[in-house]
Amino acid sequence: MKLSESTTTFLSTYKLFEEDEIQQVQLQHRLDLVKEFGIKRGMSILEIGCGQGDTTVALADAVGEAGKVIGIDIASRNYGAPLTLGQATDLIKKTKLGERITFNFEMDFETFDSNEVFDIAVLSHSSWYFKRPEDLFRYFKRLRRVAKRICFAEWDIDFRHITQRAHFCAASILALYSTFVNNDGNIQNLYHKVQIRELLKKANFHIEKQCTINAMYLQDVKWEKSYANSIRDEFTKSPLTIQSMVNGYYELMNTSNDNEQSLYVQGDKTL
Repeated sequence: MKLSESTTTFLSTYKLFEEDEIQQVQLQHRLDLVKEFGIKRGMSILEIGCGQGDTTVALADAVGEAGKVIGIDIASRNYGAPLTLGQATDLIKKTKLGERITFNFEMDFETFDSNEVFDIAVLSHSSWYFKRPEDLFRYFKRLRRVAKRICFAEWDIDFRHITQRAHFCAASILALYSTFVNNDGNIQNLYHKVQIRELLKKANFHIEKQCTINAMYLQDVKWEKSYANSIRDEFTKSPLTIQSMVNGYYELMNTSNDNEQSLYVQGDKTL
């Protein structure tokens, strides 16, 4: 795919991901997200679930030299592939962006100790890691005390094109896998955008802006479909009713056409 002008400018400015075409595509999506979030120069940002820094670098670019981004993630530096979180973020720290970013791994937000009130807290593609809605709600409530706003982004399971069905089915399979077979997957649960907005409102946030970001070009559908197919036999450990349901998802996922595309992404900004 052709990269946007903002993506090529980022690549040439920071000399990051120059040889990594997969990461360049992911970067383009994160730059689009941050543009929708309305991040300004000089802001202080708290990012929940920073991972390998995909969104972090876009945030750091947006806040400029006078701003800062604090990224926290419950995973360890040794987690992740093909680069671990530690390897990926060490590369980021070596760039000009590194001075604006602090990464904290093996840190649960509920134990994060800070007296600062951040301009914005960002949760980007991290909500599916929360097994239970009450866990996510507890984060939202605590964020109400430490951030003026929340900017939230996640895959929109309300798919609109048949080409997105495989991604929806793969994500559903992986969520069921985490619940009924092995509880160590990246996808623990799927949340509909209406449920997310209800949880935000319950935590006393007001939804200021809602948006939909076209992320159909991202590679995630291929990755998640491949992983879902690799674990199919393990569902024999699950209850028969779950096996029946999952088989239906597999049939739908694997009979999709060749033009499979990723889901859209929902975005919400609060006051």
